Amino acid sequence: MLSEKVIHHCKQQGWWFDEVTQEYTDALQQIGVDPESDFAEFYLHAEDGPTFMGRDHLQLYQICWFVLNSNSYTMSIQGIHDRLKLPEDYIPLDSFEGEYGYFYNRNNGQVLGLGLGEEWQRFMDGILQPQWPDFNTFMEWFWELEDKKSGERKEI
Repeated sequence: MLSEKVIHHCKQQGWWFDEVTQEYTDALQQIGVDPESDFAEFYLHAEDGPTFMGRDHLQLYQICWFVLNSNSYTMSIQGIHDRLKLPEDYIPLDSFEGEYGYFYNRNNGQVLGLGLGEEWQRFMDGILQPQWPDFNTFMEWFWELEDKKSGERKEI
């Protein structure tokens, strides 16, 4: 479930919508996302156009928008599995520009920040683990909503 911090941030920005559309529900189902996950809750209710801007000018896809309006997202999923050899559970959250990107694990809800080269090899060898235990924690980091005093922030 999403934290009040994430929901409040979205509402303050005018990005939170109480109504859920069947189209967006179907889009998440099409890519195999658990409809009860915090990931689904976010993407069914939050929208700021095709992307969200976050820390350090990072951009995340509005996944439902991309699934419905572009075949590039499903091609992107296929591409990360074919080229990067990432496990099938991982789907991209961004365009992987600069050879670094963020990936959501549809199976366990964790989020992975991953670059090519040594970091990718460390992940493939099982040494590097996802940096965020769930999508909500990742979004708090993305928008810098985490409690910096408590040490919740995860540097990557």
